Amino acid sequence: MTDPTATTPDRRPGGRTARIRAQVLAAVRAELAEGGHEGLTMEGVATRAGVHRATVYRRWRDVGGLLVDVIDAAGEIDWRPPDTGSLRGDLTALNEEIQESLVVRPSFAVALMAASFHSERAARAQSRLWDERYAQCEIVVTRAADRGELPAGRTDARAVLMAATAPVYHHVVLLRAAPDPQLPERAATAAVLAAKAGAFSVRVGG
Repeated sequence: MTDPTATTPDRRPGGRTARIRAQVLAAVRAELAEGGHEGLTMEGVATRAGVHRATVYRRWRDVGGLLVDVIDAAGEIDWRPPDTGSLRGDLTALNEEIQESLVVRPSFAVALMAASFHSERAARAQSRLWDERYAQCEIVVTRAADRGELPAGRTDARAVLMAATAPVYHHVVLLRAAPDPQLPERAATAAVLAAKAGAFSVRVGG
């Protein structure tokens, strides 16, 4: 799964309003990546965006509003999960995208995750986006079942996705360890083996 907080183009209708939104959100991403949540201010965003601060206050009201909108913008990207022809290949590709977004410096993805702990509005928006991204990626498991890699209709797709991607976040974000080029495939392989063994089977009935 591509990181849900990755930088995305503005896809709302054109015109001055959309142009200003794009400028401001680009400024939020840059400010957040460089200085973290603590350094994010309405004035700093307005200056970087080249927009009058009254415009920023009028539309976004406060830093929380900026964070929510930058997360919402991430959900507007026209992105599709990879289709490599195998479940292991798909999960490996997802993990490679995630790891890349976490290790780039400065990492906007990491900065936004940290900011969500300081803003309840941002936390709710980020949770919604993660939920949407996981739902979008469930097709990876569905395709695997259609190919006969997994039992049809008997595997919890979200559980597979979480098992496959969690080691990357744990390694890079929690342990703050150097990126491991082998980890995306290793974590994907472990999740696939567990899924085939029935570790994520959906229970029917009580």
